[in-house]
Amino acid sequence: MKESRILEYKREISHTYLKTVSAYANYGTGEIKFGIDDKGQTIGIENLEESCLRIENQINDQINPKPDFTLDINRRTSVITLKIKEGLHKPYFYKSKAYRRNDSATVEVDTLELTRLILEGQNMTFENLKSSKQDLSFNYLEEALKATLGIQVLSKDIQRTLEIYSDNAGYNNAAALLADENIFPGIDIVKFGENINVLQNRKTIEHVSILKQFEKAMEMYRQYYQYEEIKDAYRVIIETIPEVAFREAIANAIIHRVWDVGAHIRVAMYIDKIEITSPGGLPKDITEDEYLEGQVSILRNPIIGSVFFRLNHIERFGTGVRRIINAYVDSEINPQFGVFENSIKVTLPVLQLKSLLNSDEKLILEALAGYKKMSSSEIASFTGFGKTKVVSLLNALVQQGLIKAEGSGRGRKYTR
Repeated sequence: MKESRILEYKREISHTYLKTVSAYANYGTGEIKFGIDDKGQTIGIENLEESCLRIENQINDQINPKPDFTLDINRRTSVITLKIKEGLHKPYFYKSKAYRRNDSATVEVDTLELTRLILEGQNMTFENLKSSKQDLSFNYLEEALKATLGIQVLSKDIQRTLEIYSDNAGYNNAAALLADENIFPGIDIVKFGENINVLQNRKTIEHVSILKQFEKAMEMYRQYYQYEEIKDAYRVIIETIPEVAFREAIANAIIHRVWDVGAHIRVAMYIDKIEITSPGGLPKDITEDEYLEGQVSILRNPIIGSVFFRLNHIERFGTGVRRIINAYVDSEINPQFGVFENSIKVTLPVLQLKSLLNSDEKLILEALAGYKKMSSSEIASFTGFGKTKVVSLLNALVQQGLIKAEGSGRGRKYTR
């Protein structure tokens, strides 16, 4: 077995392992095995009982506060296993420094991570901290609550219920984010044309309530990925990307992002997809599999999440990923989720509905792969279909919102 984030080998007992003790106590239970070299070869430790006592004394003397750990001796191999449990009283220091695991290496935490550890040790989050600005107005929040819950005025009692205000500390950071004006980064949206060198539109929504940021992002989505069509004398909204999927993705980006870094939520809108990237990886104690399956909901910002829930911007905690996936149940192309150490990216492709696509239509879309512009004659040459058939297929795909037509007559071109 190779070294990993939760497993480290030590050929002998030296003080360097104490950094890893700090890392496991701060960020997650792990093991250190003494008597095994870096290649995984068993060497063994002499004087097992004496060595265990030495390890115990070193941890008690040099890790502050004292972590929860156990020692186990394998007398057959003469290997000592030290298991360190993640602690409740973070941060855990070795020589006045806190550490974390980076894959199979142990590194010192930076100032930002140390601040987060301190908050976690106090059972607090960034949104709980007292806001640096106390002169806040909540007109946008108040109007939203009036429309949704029927309240008359956003009183101090309601603010306490929403957990954005307390008599002792005043307004917290969650309140500052929901206020009409704030100093936090917002959402940066770029709409690209036929390639990334063509910028059709760019809008940075910041220094306003995150509720307003959410609504402005929804407006820009509707501008480019919805259109109206008359069917049987009724006006019907056609979505090229499901609104429910975008709504969940952008709401989750706001609710789950880290707010103590100066980075925007980035929304890149392309002809064939939308990419939403939010700062901050997964919350602690949730795995990538659990995130993708929607089995566990651990809110990084529970106060903000509760407000979004009350306003019906999200349906239920922990169902966002599943709702996004379900929105594509009839599509040939599915959404993609990228989970990284410091960010999460959700990619929402343009719908290609199974029920609407036959083999001939699929061949047309294949001809337009890469989203180049082609005439009906060029597509006919690619597919081998007659011109009349190609035009009929193209018209059907345009009506379904799967391709676009530009120009008229002989200059008419098609693109995805």
